[in-house]
Amino acid sequence: MEKKDFGGDKKLPMKSLLARHERKLIDTYVPKFPKWIEGYDLTLMTILWSAGLIIFGYFAKSSLHWLWLSSLMVFMQWFTDSFDGALGRYRDTGIPKWGYFMDHFLDYVFICSVLIGYTFLLEGMNKQIVFLLIPVFGCFLVNSYLSFGATNEFKITFLRAGPTEIRIYIILLNLLIIIFKTGWIEKLLPFILAIAIIIMCIVVYRTQKYIWNIDMTEKRARDSQHEQ
Repeated sequence: MEKKDFGGDKKLPMKSLLARHERKLIDTYVPKFPKWIEGYDLTLMTILWSAGLIIFGYFAKSSLHWLWLSSLMVFMQWFTDSFDGALGRYRDTGIPKWGYFMDHFLDYVFICSVLIGYTFLLEGMNKQIVFLLIPVFGCFLVNSYLSFGATNEFKITFLRAGPTEIRIYIILLNLLIIIFKTGWIEKLLPFILAIAIIIMCIVVYRTQKYIWNIDMTEKRARDSQHEQ
């Protein structure tokens, strides 16, 4: 049986608003990293940023200005997550299978930490809605991982938005909460949950349709061979 090359470290071309500019930034600065830092060091730093999100979210109960540090954690996670794989490829020191597993496992930890941090600011049903968002956002990750398993194509952008845009939205959300407090977001949370579920359903539907078409194409090819 022919063994397919592992493709988890080779994402499909990013189709998001900032992808081209981000790619140029990474290519420019990845050669400038000090030699004592490796890509896997950057990957593991997500543990630190995730812990910071939970800690600063807890402290934000007493003062919303702690969310500035939460936003810093989000920025730092973008930085290390953007350069970890690129650094390994540039130096040819990457460990792609471990990187695929640990990087994306920690992506889920990071998303959970973001949402857990917000639960400290809310009470009652609003807190429950934020907890419900954890499996919904987790579905986007599961969709990518299972799609990769079925197609060997790794896609992490959905509807013109990718991880970088999501992080920017989180930082903007923190800014708005600092300025306007939490009352406005509490009113919007049911709609945010509903919209997230709708978008998730659209993404999963499009993914399964794409994989279905691949299967049908291969099935027609097999049927054609059997008829000959």
